[in-house]
Amino acid sequence: MKFSLIICTYMRPEPLLKLLHSVQKQSIYPDEILVIDGSTNKETELILQENQFDNLIYFLVSDSNRGLTKQRNFGITKVAESSEIVCFLDDDTVLDPDYFEELLKTYSVYPEALGVGGYIVNEIKWEQVTSTYIPNINEFYFDGWKRKDGSRFILRKRLGLDSDCPPGYSSLFSHGRGVGFLPPSEKVYEVEMIMGGVSSFRKNIFDNLSFSTYFEGYGLYEDADFCLRVAKTGKLFINTKARLEHYHAESGRPNQYQYGKMVVRNGWYVWRVKNPKPAFKDKLKWHGITILLTVIRFSNTFTTTNKKAAFTESIGRLVGWWSLIFNKPK
Repeated sequence: MKFSLIICTYMRPEPLLKLLHSVQKQSIYPDEILVIDGSTNKETELILQENQFDNLIYFLVSDSNRGLTKQRNFGITKVAESSEIVCFLDDDTVLDPDYFEELLKTYSVYPEALGVGGYIVNEIKWEQVTSTYIPNINEFYFDGWKRKDGSRFILRKRLGLDSDCPPGYSSLFSHGRGVGFLPPSEKVYEVEMIMGGVSSFRKNIFDNLSFSTYFEGYGLYEDADFCLRVAKTGKLFINTKARLEHYHAESGRPNQYQYGKMVVRNGWYVWRVKNPKPAFKDKLKWHGITILLTVIRFSNTFTTTNKKAAFTESIGRLVGWWSLIFNKPK
């Protein structure tokens, strides 16, 4: 299969270079690499001039095309007609040498796949257990593997607010467990959401769908919105053998107050994409979990070293929640 790689970047020349070096070592190399740069300086352009990579085409976008979803949509318009698959990678990831090979295999084994996501390996510690293992409340178990559960999920379980769907699916009250809760089993799992920064899609789906420009700038949850719309037309998968590492570079991120607002408002938007007319109990659970997570984040003001970040994010979440009364996302 001919495939294109789109990397949207913003003020991260060094992480981008590390990613491209890992792309260079791939067992199957992209037919084209489109770097869509929204930076407000020349550092990324200069570092790419100093380090040459085969099939790489660089675009520095103007203000009108700056922002994750706009840059992705811009990149799609530049993809070669001959490409069958379009891959997206965050600029702060590093690939295992067979990442693209495993990704493309999935489309051959599952010809009905409209999209396939990769699997991040450096964020969670998993332990393989027996199929009869019964996890305690501090653990999450799935498909013969267990991991330590986060405090927010433990509290949600105690309050009866945990997701009622498998990882990678959004419940009717949203706030589900993402694909990070799929284990490193080397299996392929069907899902309805994949992470945009480690994703791929058949090129022909972009004839009818594009990334929503509602998600401005950093674009939090834009991938969930897009995948939920794709999943209404066909199947999505995660291949846990298509492995990479994600390093969460701090540069290019919004301040914690804006991030907190986005968590709530963008989360509401994605919830209504999945469930446009929620029942009363779904509304109650969505708002209940949103308030609970805000309280937990505020409590981090007293329990973490970065007290200012915890406080400002919790205020942003609170402001975002109150804003839904007067100004819901459209």
